[in-house]
Amino acid sequence: MTGNNVQLFDFKGNQVRILSDEKGEPWFVAKDVCEVLGHSNASMALERLDNDERSKFNLGRQGETNIVNEAGLYALVLGSRKPEAHEFKRWVTHEVLPSIRRHGVYATDATIDHILNDPDFGIKLLTNLKDERARRREAERAIEAQKPKVLFADSVAASRTTILVGELAKILKGNGVDIGQNRLFQWMRDNGYLISRKGTDFNMPTQKAMELGLFFIKETNVQHSDGHITVNKTPKVTGKGQSYFVNKFLSRNAQGKLRGID
Repeated sequence: MTGNNVQLFDFKGNQVRILSDEKGEPWFVAKDVCEVLGHSNASMALERLDNDERSKFNLGRQGETNIVNEAGLYALVLGSRKPEAHEFKRWVTHEVLPSIRRHGVYATDATIDHILNDPDFGIKLLTNLKDERARRREAERAIEAQKPKVLFADSVAASRTTILVGELAKILKGNGVDIGQNRLFQWMRDNGYLISRKGTDFNMPTQKAMELGLFFIKETNVQHSDGHITVNKTPKVTGKGQSYFVNKFLSRNAQGKLRGID
């Protein structure tokens, strides 16, 4: 196994050496961890670990040494009888690892000396920090771009309100889909959600759409001047339907597709 520069840390006067593999995952020098945790026989303690929890690393002039990954470290902690074991685990998980994963380094005095004595290490550290900040900014931009969708999904999940197809078109428009009421009606007819044949059922939900729970038919009694009563039917989009159609359009909007989404 090859790795990056070994970083030196101090836990209550005990040296703990940590390195990172090619994927950036931390590995701990087993001898240091066992001394902190009171494992008098490091070889025996390591034998109880799984093969993927331990490895070997060449420290150069100091020769080859046993190392354990994060899972192996926790296994050694669980096998320790020392009262400091929990405190050591908390120190690693709450201070050392978060700092390494944010900046590629834990800023101890030893690390600062390392930077001063090894310019290449300092350059690498600053490069890692720059890359991490760029990744964080990209993630924040992605989250910001998703806000309208997230807010819509949350509001629909918490509401049983039904809306008209025209109102759904406005929601889609607000989420960047270039479509109006008439085009949305046409799309729903073309894709089998609304009845397209002319007649009393024109623009009513199809059996498929009703079985999916996408629509609710609102019936309104209308009394005419001669006394007879007729029933007006209006298709309204349910909360489930709103989420269904918005997700369908947004998932294909980047490709510029409105027709033939199914």
